[in-house]
Amino acid sequence: MTPSPTLVIAGSLRPTRISPKIAAWIAALARETTHAAFETVDLADWPLPMDDEPGMPQTGHYTHDHTRAWSAKIAAAPGFVFVMPQYNGGYPAPLKNAIDHLYREWAGKPALIVTYGGHGGARGGEQLAQVCSFVKMQPLETRPALTLPRERIEANDGQVDPATVFAAQRDDLCAALREYAAALATDDAAVISR
Repeated sequence: MTPSPTLVIAGSLRPTRISPKIAAWIAALARETTHAAFETVDLADWPLPMDDEPGMPQTGHYTHDHTRAWSAKIAAAPGFVFVMPQYNGGYPAPLKNAIDHLYREWAGKPALIVTYGGHGGARGGEQLAQVCSFVKMQPLETRPALTLPRERIEANDGQVDPATVFAAQRDDLCAALREYAAALATDDAAVISR
């Protein structure tokens, strides 16, 4: 049986967003670097209305098909790589909403947070790490913060070649992906030994 892939979640829904391109590049780099399975997930493909479940996510009882589908997707994953821009010192609301729709499905799984922006996005990454910890994920302390050149930000056209734009940070990103793979292997070993 093939293990479920790590989900590389593109965490922005803006019309000119570049997170899906960056997430796809990171997933390809992760496969190269770790030889593990990675799948990109675009939140645009998972429309989750804000706070539309009547019950508390902690119960795991969902009334809407979209939440049940999201629950199954997240529950099957062994871990996550979140790829997100920093917006005004924080992280995008759709990503928070996607996390808040569930609770138990995230627990105990490693999470690598990769941010990007004019200043790299470290503040937003810190906030996301706090939320990840609260829902019992295991966020890595290493959080690559990819610096997006000013001309790419000002162009705001959705165009980017991540391999070129982030070439100088590739080695650091690969090191973080190896660290994530080690955390995933440790987590798998702990499950097997129980």
